[in-house]
Amino acid sequence: MFSNAYKIASGFTFPVIASKRFFDGTVESSLASFILLNDQGWVLTAAHVVEPLNIIVQHKKEIDEYNLKIELIQKNTQWNVKQKRQKIGNLPKNNKWITNISHWWGADGVKISSFSVFPAADFAVGKIENYKAKPMQVYPKFRPTSDDLIGSSLCKLGFPFYNIKTTWDPSLNMFSIPPKTFPIPRFPIDGIGTRFSLLELPNKYMVKFIETSSPGLRGQSGGPIFDKNGCICAVQIRTHHYPLGFNPEIELNGKKVMEVQYLNVGVGITSDTILPFLEKQNILVEII
Repeated sequence: MFSNAYKIASGFTFPVIASKRFFDGTVESSLASFILLNDQGWVLTAAHVVEPLNIIVQHKKEIDEYNLKIELIQKNTQWNVKQKRQKIGNLPKNNKWITNISHWWGADGVKISSFSVFPAADFAVGKIENYKAKPMQVYPKFRPTSDDLIGSSLCKLGFPFYNIKTTWDPSLNMFSIPPKTFPIPRFPIDGIGTRFSLLELPNKYMVKFIETSSPGLRGQSGGPIFDKNGCICAVQIRTHHYPLGFNPEIELNGKKVMEVQYLNVGVGITSDTILPFLEKQNILVEII
């Protein structure tokens, strides 16, 4: 059903690798998705994908304060070396302060300096600097999230079930992605639209979500939810876990325990919410 739609959506759905280095020197990387919107180089993704860009600003302030306290202790002539070491050791610190972060946007050399974010709807838009459209590049078509989507088959696309181990190269002072990482395989998953939900903001603005009967998979955040024609009706942002109300007994390590059963559903922010935001940003997209 989605073979042709998958080909269409693959043309505008790309991977984003987020790499973080922490105060203790450890490195983490995660994989998500983004949508290339138009020939101006605008992209759309989930806001939580780029949220670390804000977190690192706060962490830098905290690290600077920590280093200043160390400097003041070191300069204090009233304490000996042992006392200074003890006082420095007692300073509060967070080993998971982010010291370095980098996003790899589908290809080497792609740079996006800033994002406009809609936090309540968990999506963000940014513009690729000096974007040059490739010949025959495909861009998405958006459709209204009307009632006919409920009960209809929909498809999500992204990059789940794929592990990436970014490392930190101290000689270059930058992250390194192993060459064997590429190409990153896409993974579609289908489901039906189950229901809409609304979130009313303080200014009476309504944010509209859609649930799907299949979960959004890790690596699909920021990727499209589209119909059989490849038209976007929503963007995947998270998964909800609904308890089913029955708890079978299982044996675990020789002990009988109750296992709570859940239904996992995907949640997407609808085009009805996305499109007005894009219009305010003067970002042009095709609407059917």
